[in-house]
Amino acid sequence: MRRLSIILLLVLLTTTGAGCFGGGSSSTVVATPQIEIWRVFDDGDTFDAIIDSYRAIHPNVKIEYRKLRFDEYEDELIRAFAEGRGPDIFSVHNTWLPAYQDLMEPMPSSITVTQYETQGTLRKETVVVEVESKTMTTSQLKSAFVEQVARDVIMEYKLDKKTDPVEKIYGLPLAMDTLALFYNKDLLNAAGIPTTPTSWSEFQDDVVKLTDFDGDGEIRQSGAAIGTSGNVERAPDILSLLMMQNGTQMIDERGRIAFAAVPKDAPKGVYPGYDAVSFYTDFSNPTKEVYTWNDNFDGSFEAFTNGETAFFLGYSYHIPLIRTASPKLNFAVAPVPQITGGKQANFANYWVEGVSNQTDVSDWAWDFIQFAADEDNVGSYLQEAQKPTALRSLIADQLDDEWLGPFAEQTLTAESWYHGYDVGAMENAFNDLIDIIAAGTDDPDNEMTKAANIVADTYSK
Repeated sequence: MRRLSIILLLVLLTTTGAGCFGGGSSSTVVATPQIEIWRVFDDGDTFDAIIDSYRAIHPNVKIEYRKLRFDEYEDELIRAFAEGRGPDIFSVHNTWLPAYQDLMEPMPSSITVTQYETQGTLRKETVVVEVESKTMTTSQLKSAFVEQVARDVIMEYKLDKKTDPVEKIYGLPLAMDTLALFYNKDLLNAAGIPTTPTSWSEFQDDVVKLTDFDGDGEIRQSGAAIGTSGNVERAPDILSLLMMQNGTQMIDERGRIAFAAVPKDAPKGVYPGYDAVSFYTDFSNPTKEVYTWNDNFDGSFEAFTNGETAFFLGYSYHIPLIRTASPKLNFAVAPVPQITGGKQANFANYWVEGVSNQTDVSDWAWDFIQFAADEDNVGSYLQEAQKPTALRSLIADQLDDEWLGPFAEQTLTAESWYHGYDVGAMENAFNDLIDIIAAGTDDPDNEMTKAANIVADTYSK
């Protein structure tokens, strides 16, 4: 843990008309906060412009940026907090937030930091002043960011058992990713498909046209990488998307897992959660017309980069990975299909910057996060990292971007849900559910309930 150190800084006093007293100087004690930031995926250079801009206003601040690998991040973070050496600012995935709430310091109503100012006219003097300012309110956050952000980062806070809970902000995002449809332009052109599908029914039609079989009935060319669990990247996210679009209530009003239940207003014979799983697995069912994918493929990402499949569901972070893996691949991105006449929904996937409740520089940490997430400053990060914005005011600026436009377009209708204290268990439950429904079951209601119970068990420590 970075501690707040106090050092003596010499403040130079400059005057005009040198010689009266040979100039003058004085010294003052100035707080020199050291802020340690832990994040994943983004290299430090994506943050350089923001850090430089912040230190131009607060040159006394020292900022240490550390990037960790995703597969080590959670273990290292928990270990560091247990040993009292955690960072001041750290990233939390939006689906993890309630699980990390006990380790996070909510945003205070106001903060006090110091900054340098030059005062005086004839006798100019550089002084350090304390500046107290109000922080972002929950109302301001709802106005500034797309809707899912407020659902995730605003949580109830209780000072003690005797006080009523109040709503507090526990973090701010710098970007928001969404699932989108990647497509191989050459394969679509060869199949005579002029435009990408906007509905899932159109998607099914296109998959049939794009899928090619050999003489033995084996898939020679896949239309889409969808339908299985183990070799489809982010299969639980895709299934969540289909469930939400189909009207499935992932969590009820009391915060309980509900995706196995049938909503009261659902038409007779419609089971939103199960129907979504069944639709997903049809693409791996050899008896279905839309059969296009199976476990023989190495993986959805590899199949797409190798030109073995025409459609791939992924995130904006896949763009540079695809370019690196297959520089000559002629591909593009489109918004994800929706259910005709159904609910417009997209899947949100993003990280939130929060403050540790062990930090000694809470005001400084929150000041930096607000500065970094502000629309006047976050642009440099979005440009460098090539990520879609989470701010309403910047969406229009990205809509014309060939690559980021489809993702930015979807953020206004992007949704997500809390995955519990054990995200791995939740993802395994969804993957197992896909496998079981794909293999066929006499009791789908029971399988849905079993999966829901597994996830529900991760909602309590």
